[in-house]
Amino acid sequence: MTAHGTLNGKVALVTGGSRGIGAAVALRLARAGADVAVTYVNGKEAAEDVVRAVEALGRRAVALRADSADADEAAGAVERTAEVYGGLDVLVNNVGVGVLGPLHTLTLEEVDLVLAVNVRGVFLASQAAAARMPVGGRIVTVGTCMTQRVPGPGGTLYATSKAALVGLTKALARELGERGITANIVHPGPTDTDMNPASGPYASAQAALTALGRFGTAEEVASMVAFLAGPEAAYVTGAEFAVDGGHAA
Repeated sequence: MTAHGTLNGKVALVTGGSRGIGAAVALRLARAGADVAVTYVNGKEAAEDVVRAVEALGRRAVALRADSADADEAAGAVERTAEVYGGLDVLVNNVGVGVLGPLHTLTLEEVDLVLAVNVRGVFLASQAAAARMPVGGRIVTVGTCMTQRVPGPGGTLYATSKAALVGLTKALARELGERGITANIVHPGPTDTDMNPASGPYASAQAALTALGRFGTAEEVASMVAFLAGPEAAYVTGAEFAVDGGHAA
């Protein structure tokens, strides 16, 4: 999938790209030849580590502080990327926040935060990117396995926010298709990251929900994202891809 050099000359923005799946995506796109921008909020050092790793691969990289909960900053990250590199070809909407808990405990502040980051921020970044992208542009959004199967209580807010991105993806595909721009969404299952480590206290229960009985890796998710960002996926749009070990099976 997406061999070395297939993204030569392309510019990619990965939101929330300082760690976990976002960092893996940034490196995967760089290995395919793309110059990369990553956004972060608090993880400046981690974002700079990603920049150095991308540069070690011979590609250009920049870390941009941008809070997707802020409407101006969500769209502004796209504009800043285009200013730095002279354009934008690939947007990976990876940034997200997860607030889990019983329905009756969720506060208005938590609802507003999750919807601002996971829905409004993604919408605004996609809107700004679509205005910048040439023919062949790619919008890839990172969703969650919980849009396809919610295995237990406590996920109402998070699942709601990510399910909205399925509708956004399909609508973007219809609206942007005539310009040769594709939009797709990837649904990771339990994935080994610092936010949800495979060695964590709830990991065995999560792994048991998958058909493969294990956590995925950030690199496995990144491989699918990179495929959708590349030329091999030119006829793929408006689609959902589960990289979840069979969580939804």
